[in-house]
Order: sequence, then C-alpha cells, then structure tokens
Amino acid sequence: MDALQDLFDRSPLRHPDMGPRAMLLSMLLAFVLGQLIAWVYKRTHSGLSYSRSFTESLVLITMVVSLVMFVIGDSIVTAFGLIGALAIIRFRNVLKDTRDTVFVFFALVLGMALGSQRYGPAILGTVVLLGATAYLNWIRFGTNGLFDGHLSFRVEDGEREPDTLSVLKRFCRRFNSLSVRRGNGATEYVFVISLRDTARGSEMMNDLEGLGQVGQVALVLQDELSEV
Repeated sequence: MDALQDLFDRSPLRHPDMGPRAMLLSMLLAFVLGQLIAWVYKRTHSGLSYSRSFTESLVLITMVVSLVMFVIGDSIVTAFGLIGALAIIRFRNVLKDTRDTVFVFFALVLGMALGSQRYGPAILGTVVLLGATAYLNWIRFGTNGLFDGHLSFRVEDGEREPDTLSVLKRFCRRFNSLSVRRGNGATEYVFVISLRDTARGSEMMNDLEGLGQVGQVALVLQDELSEV
C-alpha cells in the first residue's frame, strides 16, 4: 500500500515534467496499457461488428492523447489551436455498439492521465475497469432470457425417424420446441436452445446433418440476432 501511495504522490498534475524522458515513459505506458484495453475488448466482444482496425485504434488513441497532453502542456493558446485543428477533421465513422463508445472514452481518459503523468490513477483505473469488464462478461450480465438462440432443421419423411433429441441432449442444457410444420414429404422443426458450450454449435449442426435424413440445419445465437 505504501508503494502504491508513493506512486500516486509522485504523479504531479500541476507542474509535470515535460522532458523527453517523461514523454517517452508516458507513451510507453500508453502503448502497454492500450494493448491491455484492446486485448480485453477482443476477448469480451460478442456479435458481428468486430473490427481489427477498431481494436488497433484503441492502442493508438491512448498513445496519441498522451502525446497531445505533452504538446499542449500549460499553453492555453496551443490547446485552442489544437481544438481548431481537430474541428477541420470530419469523423464519419459511426460506432454501432454503445460498448465501443465506452472503450473509446476509456482510451481517451487513460491517455489524458498518462500524458499528465498521473501514472498511479492510470494504472489502478485500468486494472479496476478491465477487471469489471471481464467480470461482467464472465457472468453474462444483462443476458435476456434462459436460451442462447434458435435452432431449425428439416427432417425428410422415411421409414425410421432420426434420433435428433439425443443430439440435442448431448449439446444443450435445455431446449424447447417452438414450432413443428409438416408437409411436402418433410417436417420442419424450430427449437429455442441453451448450449452447454456455445463454441460447439457448429459441431452440433454437423452431428444433426450426419443422422442421414436431416437437412437445412440453421443456428442463430442471441448475440448475432442483436445486430441484425
């Protein structure tokens, strides 16, 4: 605790060191902590809107804002000049997910903290916020409903009905039938399912198709539905 307190005390806000060594240290920390932010973002991301360029931008935004704080320094004139220069740039990229906006804001604040040499709050804040992000992802906070998504498939009429329920029991914690439609020599089934492991969804689909009379197997998870 004493070492942590010393780190906070050695982070001057009013008269920071603007030398090259301090700038190099701030940008190096911004590079490391920015990568940590990007890594947690990648590991906890769900849905279809993942972008490699956005993940890289989280690292670069942290470094750029840290550098901006050194460029501005104590000069109000430089600050207003920078605002005017940024006003010329038109940002046309619209963030589709509110969570992406949170990570961008996180990178901005972290860059400001490192650029003003508030290393203690920057490191501690990064650990706490990324820990909270990982925890919310782990408990699947905010998930609506008890099921992961919808499974549909078509069973061709034959002498023997394929044992599709045994496949569902092997891969799903729970499942309920939503609809059964018969006609044209086949029966179409739609289930809501909760998978034991969402990463094995494609394996379940392959096993269903391997039964012989099952076709047109489709699986749509809630994370994918939320972005359609």
